[in-house]
Amino acid sequence: MLDKLPILSLLIWLPIAGAALIVFGSGQKQKQATQWIALLTAGLTFVLSLVALNEFDSSRYYIQFVEDRSWIESLDIRYSLGVDGISLPLIVLTSLMTLIVIISSWNNIKLRVSHYLAAFLVMCGLMNGVFAATDAILFYVMWEAMLVPMFLIIGIWGGPDRIYATLKFFIYTFFGSVFLLIALIYLGSQADSFNIFKMHSMMIEADVQMLLFFAFLIAFAIKVPMFPVHTWLPDAHVQAPTGGSVILAAIMLKMGTYGFLRFMLPIVPDASLEMADLMIVLSLIAVAYIGFVALAQNDMKKLIAYSSIAHMGFVTLGLFISFSLLASNHVDAAVMGIQGALIQMISHGFISGALFLCIGVLYDRMHTRNIQDYGGVVNKMPKFAFFFMIFAMANSGLPGTSGFVGEFMVILSSFQVSFWLAAVSGLTLILAAAYTLWMYKRVMFGDVANDNVAALEDLTIRENIVFIILAIMVMLFGLWPAPLLDIMAPSVQHLIDCNLVSKLSPEGMCS
Repeated sequence: MLDKLPILSLLIWLPIAGAALIVFGSGQKQKQATQWIALLTAGLTFVLSLVALNEFDSSRYYIQFVEDRSWIESLDIRYSLGVDGISLPLIVLTSLMTLIVIISSWNNIKLRVSHYLAAFLVMCGLMNGVFAATDAILFYVMWEAMLVPMFLIIGIWGGPDRIYATLKFFIYTFFGSVFLLIALIYLGSQADSFNIFKMHSMMIEADVQMLLFFAFLIAFAIKVPMFPVHTWLPDAHVQAPTGGSVILAAIMLKMGTYGFLRFMLPIVPDASLEMADLMIVLSLIAVAYIGFVALAQNDMKKLIAYSSIAHMGFVTLGLFISFSLLASNHVDAAVMGIQGALIQMISHGFISGALFLCIGVLYDRMHTRNIQDYGGVVNKMPKFAFFFMIFAMANSGLPGTSGFVGEFMVILSSFQVSFWLAAVSGLTLILAAAYTLWMYKRVMFGDVANDNVAALEDLTIRENIVFIILAIMVMLFGLWPAPLLDIMAPSVQHLIDCNLVSKLSPEGMCS
């Protein structure tokens, strides 16, 4: 069905074309037309992602829906696209969360509505491009271009300190990208191609691998973000509008861990093995220490921002624990660790996005995010309290929700390395329950705190639709993660097979 349909190009360029239409076509004067065009574009993009998911052959590990044509012929840079079981679920997540952001922003944005919606559509196309690119320079172009719409979203529609937060966000991420570009140019020159999968099959000396490892680490660790380069994220979240926080947490953070999967693990496995202990320690610091930092927050948005850093620590732990497991020949446990990391990436997208939307609902009504300004909200907004409870429990890792599955798999694989490693990583479940339920209790329960809370109105139909969709996803993958695991399994197994082979010898091939 999709042999002749450029499905991946459509997933990239359809939302960008829709953005151009509402900016240069309908304009600000026709707000309603702008909103409906944006909604239709995002809806069609999501439907296309589901079509691709339906047509995807999950029994095969190799790249599917391949598109390849010359782009810059003199440099052998190609417009090359394709997806596997690792990248396709992230494209579906991106398309769905963009649709949800557009629905949730329907009546909340008053300033430059067309530009606001266009920025999210452009970002959707570029993020899909990051996950679909199989040419390293095309990947880099999409990776960098994606910063521009987020820069504008925070800088124009953000809070009072938005300029500071925007500059900090841009400088951090752009700094890391310089090292990424240097690494990609070097690899392209050595492989005589910028095809990412040809880079996987290169023989690379140990000292060069180590340099490439740190170049990739700087770029991708900032994007995750890992400790200690995480300080830009809370500022960006606090100042970003609700939609910006949703996309930042649900999608953009995943690009760092996707970079680890696509570049660091298969291209420099020997250096990754050598530095695995460092990566595990940094991940555990994010899991444990940042959890304690979250406990000290009074701003709900900042609390969830720190929570995101802690939960992403589980992802990096699952990725790099695989090297310790492979060294001790625990191949099945290594597969489980990486699959757990991937499940956590998808789950965190739904849960963190839902929590930021919950905080946005309260902020739109009360214009404050401080926990002490609330109390007794359940008395005025019982439907909202119900959905907020589901997402809070999922953030705490409650069994039966998607928040439990990935973390459980990572902890289980950690046991194969060390009991204490698993014990420290499991600490985040206690800390997550502590800071999330502490926030929920103070905001939701007790007597009505003040007249502003007494005037609150429960969810609108539009808000109900958004939360129902997210609640279904959180519960579905918590109770039945098998479809997601089946899609990922062949690609993860192939990745593990590549990591089993050193790149220090000619046998280090990953085809």
